[in-house]
Parts: sequence; C-alpha cells; structure tokens
Amino acid sequence: MYVGRDMTELSMLPMSEWKKSELAFFHHSLQQMVPYLNSEGQTIHREIVEEIEGRGGLKRLEADYTHGTEVNFD
Repeated sequence: MYVGRDMTELSMLPMSEWKKSELAFFHHSLQQMVPYLNSEGQTIHREIVEEIEGRGGLKRLEADYTHGTEVNFD
C-alpha cells in the first residue's frame, strides 16, 4: 500500500522535488490507465517518465540485506 503524498499535493511541487517512491507509484498507476487517460493525464504521465529517465531510472545501484535493487512504493 502506498503511503505518501497524494497527487493533489504533488501537483503543486516541481517533479524534481518528488521522491523516487512517489514517481514509481504514480508511474505504475498511470501506466495501467494509459488507454483511458485524457491529454492532460498523458502529459502528466510523460513528465513523470521523463523525470524518472532524467534521474537515471528507478533501479538502485546496489542491494543490501534490507533492500533489493528495485525502488518499492509499498
């Protein structure tokens, strides 16, 4: 379950201030709804993808005993 800021709060911030977990969650959520998104929703999703790519993706560089290599939003 996602525990974090909702889209209303995040929409008032530049995406550069979003956490990786927030980007991952909303990317995943919007990705599942792509066929149903209007142009504004598609624009938001594209901006999220561009921010993720600009940060080098969502992979962690290394794993340790408490974390894997994927960014989790749960």
